[in-house]
Amino acid sequence: MSVISAYIVPHPPIILPAVGRGEEKKIQKTADSFRMVSRKISEVKPETVVVISPHSVMYRDYIHISPGPSASGDFGQFGAPQVSVKKDYDMEFVSALVREAESAGISAGTEGERDRSLDHGVLVPLCFLEQQYRSYRIVRVSLSGLPLSDHYVFGTCITKAAERLGRKTVILASGDLSHRLKEDGPYGLSPEGPVFDAEVTAAMKTADFSRFLRFNAAFCESAAECGLRSFVEMAGALDGKAVESEFLSYEGPFGVGYALCCYTVTGDAEDRRFLQLRSEERKERPPEKKAGGDPYVNLARESLETRVRTGKSLPRPASLPEQMLKNRAGVFVSLKKEGRLRGCIGTISPAAPCVADEIIRNAVSAGLEDPRFDPVRAEELPELTYSVDVLQKPEPISSPDELDVKRYGVIVSRGWRRGLLLPNLEGVDTPGDQISIALQKAGISPREAFSMERFEVVRHK
Repeated sequence: MSVISAYIVPHPPIILPAVGRGEEKKIQKTADSFRMVSRKISEVKPETVVVISPHSVMYRDYIHISPGPSASGDFGQFGAPQVSVKKDYDMEFVSALVREAESAGISAGTEGERDRSLDHGVLVPLCFLEQQYRSYRIVRVSLSGLPLSDHYVFGTCITKAAERLGRKTVILASGDLSHRLKEDGPYGLSPEGPVFDAEVTAAMKTADFSRFLRFNAAFCESAAECGLRSFVEMAGALDGKAVESEFLSYEGPFGVGYALCCYTVTGDAEDRRFLQLRSEERKERPPEKKAGGDPYVNLARESLETRVRTGKSLPRPASLPEQMLKNRAGVFVSLKKEGRLRGCIGTISPAAPCVADEIIRNAVSAGLEDPRFDPVRAEELPELTYSVDVLQKPEPISSPDELDVKRYGVIVSRGWRRGLLLPNLEGVDTPGDQISIALQKAGISPREAFSMERFEVVRHK
């Protein structure tokens, strides 16, 4: 036995009458769909239900799997402590899953759970399921700040663990959609919110899980989505499987999208290995430098790829624009993967004979020496996007009023301590934000005296 079916479900506490106190009637379709999901699960009688929750223990670089023999939780924080669930964990499954993740090179395990109570991402779907079926144990897994591809691979580990143990297993991928559908919603209205919900529900209906892997991180952040990584883990668990999909409902009256969809495994399908197909697509895509791309970006890419693949430094190419060979400047190289920062290292003042050498050196440092990230692996190289910022000469300023976060970067200094923040960064909206982050990077307290400089950059992407 293995994974026999999977379900995308939301987790609004307000759907429970004890919490909603009448408001739950506004999402009646969602409640009815939950009951249908529960009936379907009760009919197949799984031994184990794997619940993927965005509200369990979460780490940036580690997928958490809840340990122990059992766990319980209630809706006390939502004003209904009398509504509670207690379930036993499938400890043998947890151990098998940890081993499979380790074999796959995915950072996952059972350490670091301070609060063992079940979160509402688990409780809401289980409250409906418990009304119709109770003869199962659970495995609770979380999400992380790791790339979507790692979550997909982790999903394949869920299926491998189920197959190894011969467990009849069902997956509940718990997650709401956008939280920015209406002005009076929890995060207001964002243009990306309705677009995200339309695109993700279209992917659900067709079971085209490759579309889950194509979402840009900045777009998802603007949409304030909740469940994409849950859905990606579920997609990984269904890797190589033919499925019959049944889309049940979508609602969003409170400014948050709620969707339910069922997937029943009907056999094997080699053409549904979506991560493998996406990797092959990227390998076939011509590198930027062959498509006449920006020479600054091409040089950064070639430098990092040469070091990662051969262990050697890239010699300075002969055919570079004259300004890259004659000029000296500080240079920052930034890497992104799936829209998320993967590394950024630079020099405030030039440290190499020319801009070209500065790029060659800093591209390698961004990929291999940024202390916030693990070194870039060879298999990641096709997935990286690059930007190169060439710093112009800084000029002293005496007030934040002389800054413009879109146009100018800022350098703060006190003695030997210096911190720099580039201009036009996502999430940095005011000069105050800009200065505060730069001070943190320099290790300077806002209460200390410090000097400021502003600078412009020429950004190559």
